[in-house]
Amino acid sequence: MKITYTDVLVIGGGLAGLRTAVGVRERGLDCIVLTLVPPKRSHSAAAQGGMQASLANAIMGEGDNEDIHFEDTIKGSDWGADQEVVRLFVHTAPKAIRELAAWGVPWSRVKAGAHQAIINAQKVTLTERAEAHGLITARDFGGTKKWRTCFTSDGTGHSMLYAMDNKAHERGIEIRERREAMALIHENGRCYGAVSRNLMSGELTAYIAKATCIATGGYGRLWSVTTNATICQGIGHALALETGVAELGNMEAVQFHPTAIVPVGILTTEGCRGDGGVLRDVDGYRFMPDYEPEKKELASRDVVSRRMTEHIRKGKGVKSRYGDHLWLDITLLGRAHIEKNLREVKEICESFLGIDPAKEWIPVRPTQHYSMGGIKTDYRGESPTLRGLFSCGEAACWDMHGFNRLGGNSVAETVVSGMLVAEYIADFCQTPQSHIDISTATIERFINAEQAKLEALIHGGSGEDSFVLREAMEQIMMDKVGIFRNAKELQEAVEQLQELLRRSRNITVYRSKSLAANPALVNAYRTQKMIKVALTVAYGALLRTESRGAHAREDYPERNDHDWLVRTLSSWSDPEQSLPDVRYEPLDVMRMELPPGWRGYGKDLTIHHPDTPTRAAEVEAIKAAHSDRFARQKALSAALEKLPKKYQGRNERLSERFES
Repeated sequence: MKITYTDVLVIGGGLAGLRTAVGVRERGLDCIVLTLVPPKRSHSAAAQGGMQASLANAIMGEGDNEDIHFEDTIKGSDWGADQEVVRLFVHTAPKAIRELAAWGVPWSRVKAGAHQAIINAQKVTLTERAEAHGLITARDFGGTKKWRTCFTSDGTGHSMLYAMDNKAHERGIEIRERREAMALIHENGRCYGAVSRNLMSGELTAYIAKATCIATGGYGRLWSVTTNATICQGIGHALALETGVAELGNMEAVQFHPTAIVPVGILTTEGCRGDGGVLRDVDGYRFMPDYEPEKKELASRDVVSRRMTEHIRKGKGVKSRYGDHLWLDITLLGRAHIEKNLREVKEICESFLGIDPAKEWIPVRPTQHYSMGGIKTDYRGESPTLRGLFSCGEAACWDMHGFNRLGGNSVAETVVSGMLVAEYIADFCQTPQSHIDISTATIERFINAEQAKLEALIHGGSGEDSFVLREAMEQIMMDKVGIFRNAKELQEAVEQLQELLRRSRNITVYRSKSLAANPALVNAYRTQKMIKVALTVAYGALLRTESRGAHAREDYPERNDHDWLVRTLSSWSDPEQSLPDVRYEPLDVMRMELPPGWRGYGKDLTIHHPDTPTRAAEVEAIKAAHSDRFARQKALSAALEKLPKKYQGRNERLSERFES
C-alpha cells in the first residue's frame, strides 16, 4: 500500500487548479496537483474570447464598475446565482487580471486615437483616450452593458494557462501528471484525500491531505457533440457524488454555445460576434434582430442558442448531411482584423472546414458547451456536507452562474475562485478541524475497494461493452436533454439512463486484460461514473417544471420564482440506487442586492416570488438614502467583508482614482 501525505491535494491541473495550488503554496503549505494531462494541455487552453473584469479602460467600457458587472451577471444567471458570491467575484476580477499581467499574460492593449470597429454590422470610428494608451483593452460580449471582456487575440485561455503553469513551476509545486483520482477517501463527514491511479503503470496510491480541492472542469462529454475536450467527462463530479455525502448543485443547468462549427462541434469564440460578426440563415438573411431587436447577436448565450434553434425549426436552416445549420459571417470584419484578433478561429476553419473565414461564411449551430452545475460549495469553496472537500472553477457550483453563464465570466471565475478558495483553504489548514485523524486501515480499505473494482472489470465473465453503453448515453443526452426540454423526452431519458446504469454494473473489458496502460479499462470505469452524473442532470431537468436561463422547458415556459427560486441539490446515498436523492435549497430574496426581475429578452413570463415586491422596495429605499455607490453597496450587502483582507481594497480606474 502506497500512501503520500501533503497539506493540500488539488485534483485537476487547469487554470482553477493551478491558481489554487499557487495560492496555498504562497501561504506556506505543501501542495500536490494530480492531473490527467500535462497542465499546458488542459481544456483551459481552449478558452478563446476573453476574461471579464471591469477595468473601464477602452472607450466602450467607460463608466464600467463592479456594480454594472454584478447586475449583468445576476441577470445573465436568470436570478439563479448566489449574489454574495457574485459580489466577491466582480470585486476580485480586476485584481486577478492585473496579477496575470504581472505574471506575463500579454493582454491586448488600448491604442490611443481613432480606430474602426464593427457595431451592429456597421463600420464606426471609435476614439480611444490618450490617458488609456497602453492599458488593458476589452471587446464586446453578449449580455453585458459595457465592453468588459479583456483578451489576448482569441487565445486568451492559452496565454493564461501557460503563464499560470510557469508560475506553478516557479513556486515549486509538485505536479503529478497522468494521474486519475478514482475515489475520495472520507470518514465521519470528513474528506481526507483520494485514491489515485497512475494511468501508465496502473498503480494505486492514496494521497492523504488536510484539504482536498476538485478542479476537474465540466461534464460536456456526457453529450455526443460538445465543445469540451475529451477529458471533460464529469469524473470530479462523480467522485463527490459517490461519497454519498457531498452534494451536486443545479446539475440540470447546462449551457449550449451558439457558434460551434458543424459537424465536429469545435468552438468559434463569442469574440466573433463581439467584434461585429453576424448570424445568417439559408437565405443569407440576418435574423437575430427580428428576435432580439436590442442585443441581436449579443443577447445572452442561452437566448441566442434558442433563437437559432427556433429559426432552424421554421425551415430557415441550411441543409447538410450533418443536419441543418446556420451561418456565422465574419467576412465584414476584414482579413487584417481576423488574422490579428481571430487567428485561432481562422486556423480552425482552415484545418477542420477547409474554408477561409475572411471570404466564406462559417457553418455553425448551438452545441453543448458549459456546465453551470457542479459540486455544491459555500462561498469559501467548501462542501457544506463533507468537511475538508473544496471545489472551484467549472467543477464547482460556487454558485456564480446560476442557470446561465455570461461569456468571459468562466475563464475569469477559474482564476478568481482559485485566488479566493486558496486563501480559505489555507485558513482551514490552520484550524484544529484540519487535523488528519484517519487510520491506515481505513485508507487500505479504500485502496482495496478500488483495486477490487478494477479486477472485476478485467477478469469478469461475459458482460456489457462500456463503449456501447457510453455511446448510448451520449445519444440519449443529445436527443432528449438538449436546448429545449419537455416532460416526455426527459422521462424517457431518465428511464433509459437508469437501464444503462443497471447494465453498467456488469461491464467487462474485452480488448485488453492489462491493469496498466489500458484505454479500454479507463473507459469502463469512467462510463460507470458518467452515467450516474448524466442521471443527475436528466432527473434534475425532469423535476424542475419551469424555464430558467439555459434550462428551457417547452411545457413550462414561465420562470417560476414562486415555486422554483431554489437550488437543486443531488446526492447518491446508496450505491445500489438507480436515481439520485434530490432536495432543494431556497434562495433568500430578502438578502438579494438585486431582487428578481425581467432579464430583458422576449416576453416577461415570470411568476414572481411573494417576497420580491418587499425586497425591491427596501433596495430602492437604500439606494435613495446613499448617493455614494460604495456606501450604497455596503448597505445592501456585507458580502465584501467575507473576502480575505488582502483582496478587500478598492479597484482603481481612470474614472475612480485612488487618493494620493
